[in-house]
Amino acid sequence: MSTLIRPSLHHLSVPLLRRAAPKVFNSEHLPALHSCMSSLPPDLKFEDPSAFSVKSFRELMRALGVFQLCSFPVLVNNCGKLLSAARSILGKQGFSLIMRPSIYAQFVAGESEGEIAVAMEKMRSLGLRTMLAVPIEEDLGESTGEHRYDENLEAMLQCVYLSHSKACAYPKMQLKITALLSPELCVKITSNLPEYPFDLAELVKAMDGEPVRFPGLTEEENAHFHCGLRRLNKVGEASFSKVRVLVDAEYTYMNPALSLVTMAMMKKFNQKEPWVWNTFQCYLKESRSLLLDAISQSVKHSFCLGVKLVRGAYMDKERKLAKGEGRPDPIHQSWEDTNASYNGSMDIMLNMISQNPQRYQIIVATHNEESVRHAVSQMVKLRIDKHAGSVCFGQLLGMCDHVSLTLAQHGYSVYKSVPYGSVDDTLPYLVRRAQENRTVLQGIRKERDLLRQELRRRLKEGLRLRRQVV
Repeated sequence: MSTLIRPSLHHLSVPLLRRAAPKVFNSEHLPALHSCMSSLPPDLKFEDPSAFSVKSFRELMRALGVFQLCSFPVLVNNCGKLLSAARSILGKQGFSLIMRPSIYAQFVAGESEGEIAVAMEKMRSLGLRTMLAVPIEEDLGESTGEHRYDENLEAMLQCVYLSHSKACAYPKMQLKITALLSPELCVKITSNLPEYPFDLAELVKAMDGEPVRFPGLTEEENAHFHCGLRRLNKVGEASFSKVRVLVDAEYTYMNPALSLVTMAMMKKFNQKEPWVWNTFQCYLKESRSLLLDAISQSVKHSFCLGVKLVRGAYMDKERKLAKGEGRPDPIHQSWEDTNASYNGSMDIMLNMISQNPQRYQIIVATHNEESVRHAVSQMVKLRIDKHAGSVCFGQLLGMCDHVSLTLAQHGYSVYKSVPYGSVDDTLPYLVRRAQENRTVLQGIRKERDLLRQELRRRLKEGLRLRRQVV
């Protein structure tokens, strides 16, 4: 299946953008990317080490140690092999004893409900919000069968419960479609879309249990698709009016199928508010058109649209696949192009939000300070209320805290993506995140320097107080 040509969402039989909402997307109404910096609040800077004053001494030392390890490319690039070797040598228990107070504690909330509750309360005390993530996902060749997908469903429903019962305002959680639906089927649906476009209304019927027959799929594939849609429907029903479910994007060879079922969930559950959100990867050349297609779909089907905006995390694999299959590289050629793509898509959404903050919402999920400043400036310029919940920010747990804490101290809504589970369950997740975000991990010099400044300040303060006592 890896040789299939990957279609874009334009094959979903959506109306052309100019027919759906011609005035909204006139480029004259979008502010220039460079024109908003004058509205930036003068005190919003990410240079102050005092942002880490809320962290304990132990947390400072752990972060410094982990970030120091992450600064070595050979360790990040080979982390999977190194961790597997360590587990083989130390055994499950010994490996867990070493991992728990170090890498695991830096990037994972914990395993038990009590540990997760403590982590969530700690973040709430810092003015941060949690976006829980069950570290379950599959790629081609990793399908585990209906029984396993049903077990994954129970884990997702538990995530809904934890997010709702222990969260603050506007609780959110993350969802991987491939935890509930096989990646092989997602790839086949993606490849079938040009010939067999799907009707969102038919997908909603299948989610409700009606016996819909989808063309281009075998009897077995139809049966599995129905099971997957019903599982997604249960997540939607459990989270509706309680927790906003942010569906993650994955690889380009399955993303159109993932977006298809996500929009079916939006059609059903997002009539009055965006309870189901989709993710857009701005390192893709087609990301802007995919976002505009989604807005067009929301207009056509009268549902609210929630957007998680990311740069993207599968760059090397996407480029390698494209080269091997003789396809054009789907990734922007330069970091500057990706930045322009990200900020441009963000501008589109912020303008939509300024006109209708109930129907359109966004999480600016980035570790890039320039994009954060750009978003804040646009919010000021467009008079978007930072307390209304229509615009929020997101970073990974254990990373970019100088940005997260500074934003929170200025009253912005900030979420940390918080995985949880056992060391064994989260290890594949951590390895993938390290490999996908290695340029971020290797570029954390600024955060490491700020941590060191805060550590030196505390040591000096401790010596000063000691001298006073003596």
